[in-house]
Amino acid sequence: MTDQILETATSILNEGPICDHCMGRMFAKLSTGLSNDQRGAAVKLALAMEADLTRSETSDNSMLQLLSHSSLHARKSLKLDNTLDKCWVCNGLFEQLDIWAERVVDALNGYEFDTFLIGTRPSGLLIENEEILWAASGTGWSEPLKTEMNREVGRRVEEKLGKKADLKVPHITALLDINKGDVELEVRSLYIYGRYRKMVRGIPQTRWPCRECRGRGCEHCNFTGAMYPESVDELIKPEVMKATQSIDTVFHGAGREDIDALMLGTGRPFIVEAEEPLRRRIDLTRLQHRINRHAAGKVEVEGLKFVSHRAVEVIKQTKADKVYRLRVTFKGQVSEEKLISAIDVLARNPINQRTPTRVSHRRADLERVRTIHNIELEQLSPNGQTATIVVGCQGGLYVKELVSGDDGRTVPSLTQSLGIESKVTELDVIKVEGTFI
Repeated sequence: MTDQILETATSILNEGPICDHCMGRMFAKLSTGLSNDQRGAAVKLALAMEADLTRSETSDNSMLQLLSHSSLHARKSLKLDNTLDKCWVCNGLFEQLDIWAERVVDALNGYEFDTFLIGTRPSGLLIENEEILWAASGTGWSEPLKTEMNREVGRRVEEKLGKKADLKVPHITALLDINKGDVELEVRSLYIYGRYRKMVRGIPQTRWPCRECRGRGCEHCNFTGAMYPESVDELIKPEVMKATQSIDTVFHGAGREDIDALMLGTGRPFIVEAEEPLRRRIDLTRLQHRINRHAAGKVEVEGLKFVSHRAVEVIKQTKADKVYRLRVTFKGQVSEEKLISAIDVLARNPINQRTPTRVSHRRADLERVRTIHNIELEQLSPNGQTATIVVGCQGGLYVKELVSGDDGRTVPSLTQSLGIESKVTELDVIKVEGTFI
């Protein structure tokens, strides 16, 4: 094995002057407890000593010349004289580790974070040089230049800032762009979970671009680019951006209610994602008060807490059961007995729903089967033309169509069971059930 290492090292040195880091990288998978520059220096020292030993023992001129040449390169690389050329593989990059670490520290200035990661984008020349070296040496023990660069710069940044490198989920990734000579930051979003209540009708959950101009601005939307002047998202966003000093936010809701519906009870789960935040250590109790003051009378939030990015997928995929309060009007007079009988039909049968007409332009035209867990008549007006009904049902059931029938696309429906046209005029979501976080 020793002969094989020295042979490989000799072929590497014959390509030109090489620094300890790059030499050591070629043997990175051999031995432990050494850095690559220590490993590289040791290999070159061993090679130089072997050459000197062979010089005194061999009479083979060709072997002597080869080993003497290797010894000269080794001596130069070990800085035994002042004629050392710049490493042809990394072009002197590993002499600039402290400089790169300072660039990272400068780039991170102003950000609150606990963990970081270093990444490296090598120049085309460095990639080409490394490929030439691998081909010339034939070594199977090497590691890439960028791996060494990431580790060495990362170690120096850890020492300077007292922060920890995290290979899996760092708060910030600092990317060393070797060709440009600068550092790019990839700042992980901050995720805040909570529940919101919506106390007024006519507000969508998220910003709704104008149908006419697709958000560009026109007379139809009063040049705002939006169908509605505000949304739950936009009422929460300003205070989150102010607290985190982020560049923007993204709103993730556990489903959504209709624009004309209220969201009451314990509220609907949501996650607001603050993009590229400068601040991470924020007081969520204070943030909650500020949001509720800003959106007073329209939206209020509670239960704010930090979560990971994985929580977004959880609340998006969870099919929560819901409880609705419906105000229903009838095109004719309905008796209490007849209405209770019709409601009982809905409670005892699975509901077959084809995608409603009102959403068919944005959802696949499919037929789905949903279940009603409970349904009860809360109140019937004296004239028998309006009623309040509470429905607890499986997530994904369209309750407006459960009442209207949607021209036969929902079966059974209250309209079908009563034999009288029925319509939801007001809808409140009073409970979103399930464990989300």
